[in-house]
Amino acid sequence: MRKLAITFGLPLLIAFGLIQLIPYRISNAAAHNEPSWDSSRTRQLTVAACYDCHSNEVRTPWYGNVAPVSWWLTNHVDSGRAALNFSEWNGPRGEGAREAAESVRDGSMPPSYYTWFGLHGSAKLTKAERDALAAGLLASLAK
Repeated sequence: MRKLAITFGLPLLIAFGLIQLIPYRISNAAAHNEPSWDSSRTRQLTVAACYDCHSNEVRTPWYGNVAPVSWWLTNHVDSGRAALNFSEWNGPRGEGAREAAESVRDGSMPPSYYTWFGLHGSAKLTKAERDALAAGLLASLAK
């Protein structure tokens, strides 16, 4: 049993340690140019439900610094920012506003796995909060 642990366990432990050296982590750029929010409630809901993937103010949890989870999170955030980044706002997006509002209204954003196990509990929106956020995004992003 000990030989088996050394034969398989030690190489796995070494590989896990080595992948931590690959510097692929989430970084937050200095750019900070938010939309003109229609209300403080819209901004509050957006920060709670959207900012950890769609802004330059991502709060990385402790496990987000451990590879290979860090690689997945970094890729996810990069994709989210490419689709919509509230910190690098540069003007109205009529169709993008409708898409964002519809994604929130139908429950596909934030994704269900984002709130699993009680993580990111503030992003778990009620139907009323989803409707309010969707309406606020339309009012804020389309103008």
